[in-house]
Amino acid sequence: MGTFVVEGGKSLSGTIEPQGAKNEALQILCAVLLTADPVEISNVPDIVDINKLFVILQSLGVSVEKKNRNTYIFQANNINLDYLTSEDFKKDGRKIRGSIMLVGPLLTRFGKGYIPRPGGDKIGRRRVDTHFEGFVKLGADFNYDRENHFYTVEATRLKGAYLLMDEASVTGTANLVMAAVLAEGTTTIYNAACEPYLQQLCNMLNSMGAKITGIGSNRLTIEGVESLSGTKHRILPDMIEIGSWIGLAALTKSELTIKNVSWEYLGQIPSVFGKLGIQIEKRKDDIFIPSHADGYEVQDFIDGSILTISDAPWPGFTPDLLSIILVVATQARGSVLIHQKMFESRLFFVDKLIDMGAKIILCDPHRATVIGHDFKSTLKSTTMTSPDIRAGISLLIAALSAKGTSTIHNIEQIDRGYENIDERLRGIGANIKRI
Repeated sequence: MGTFVVEGGKSLSGTIEPQGAKNEALQILCAVLLTADPVEISNVPDIVDINKLFVILQSLGVSVEKKNRNTYIFQANNINLDYLTSEDFKKDGRKIRGSIMLVGPLLTRFGKGYIPRPGGDKIGRRRVDTHFEGFVKLGADFNYDRENHFYTVEATRLKGAYLLMDEASVTGTANLVMAAVLAEGTTTIYNAACEPYLQQLCNMLNSMGAKITGIGSNRLTIEGVESLSGTKHRILPDMIEIGSWIGLAALTKSELTIKNVSWEYLGQIPSVFGKLGIQIEKRKDDIFIPSHADGYEVQDFIDGSILTISDAPWPGFTPDLLSIILVVATQARGSVLIHQKMFESRLFFVDKLIDMGAKIILCDPHRATVIGHDFKSTLKSTTMTSPDIRAGISLLIAALSAKGTSTIHNIEQIDRGYENIDERLRGIGANIKRI
């Protein structure tokens, strides 16, 4: 188990550039299975979860050629379907939740899609019914081995259908879109997710010859085609990492420039941080965060009631940044209610922040009230363990702002989503060591 040792309490400065988006990369890399032609993907993040998916793809027979540091050429022209029933796959597939999105491409192109119950963060229930209910409506036969927690779907050829999703699942939408592009006839997906990364997937598939309309809305129409060809695609910068750097700058009173953020895809992120009183300047396609030497003040609602920040499907505020918002609020001037609607275990990391001196009331598994210190009392260093990716980066930001030396264990959770995080933080002046 790896550990970070962090000497906090100092301001940082400089320029940092976000990595490629983890959540987009998971979808895009699964989509290379839809064609036998080469597919070139650039801005692929070098993180644990993506590297685990690389192992699965290569074990399936996908050739992977590294063109340069973050650019790869994939070719799925010699697929080994026997791997899907192997013990290695049952072990490898459980290591990342994104492995669920292998099923749609495999099912529609090869007639069978198998997957063990996928892993991922322990942040509450994350059911997969939406995926498999959609596959069944497209004509697949479904089976679930409860003893081994192994899902299988099979079909000679999928047929287009009307799919009304019971939730706007991002991975569910991606899986069903990839299944539908090679299905016979027309598929309509209503209540579809419309996140920028899902839009990116649809645009990439269209560049491969798919016929998808309604991109960016919650109603997608897919006219099935016989085959797809190769393409080139560049992954967007990671909006969650961008939000993490904004939070880091505010909490450590640092002056930071975040380069090449793709402003048009940031949605509500700048405005939500703005509600906490954080100044964000748009400089071409960069974000500049000035030093908040005098702190930052929470904006109450117009009627004077306490500000509430909650998550919602896009274009609502992403749940992956609520942990960052919560940490930043611990030093705000004012109070804020954090409402995590989507996952019932994601706020349990606040006990670590309370140990550091934060004023937080955990109302229930979904809501926490934060009373900001206004920097009159800084967070104190401590020893803690990272429970998941987003809580892990939030605790790291807290440690960088805290007086003294903090120790963070289980940093593999942070490495799952953040590329060379310690090296990049040292590049802007952080005192952080990996042990």
